[in-house]
Amino acid sequence: MQTAIKTKKVGDMTTVELKNLIKDTLFEVIDPDHGLELHTEVEKELLESRKQRKSGQGLSLKEAKKHLGLE
Repeated sequence: MQTAIKTKKVGDMTTVELKNLIKDTLFEVIDPDHGLELHTEVEKELLESRKQRKSGQGLSLKEAKKHLGLE
């Protein structure tokens, strides 16, 4: 959210600014991490994990539960 909008009163906002404020607020409620950046290392690991799943190398649900100590 822009700093200028943070200091405005709702009555002083344009329609576009108010809509953006509402959108940003909804995103924050739905996903508290919205707008945060992902560390490069984590992004690489997620992409690698995704590739493995597509090639059938991922864990089954049973294996994942065992790995996490849930079974």
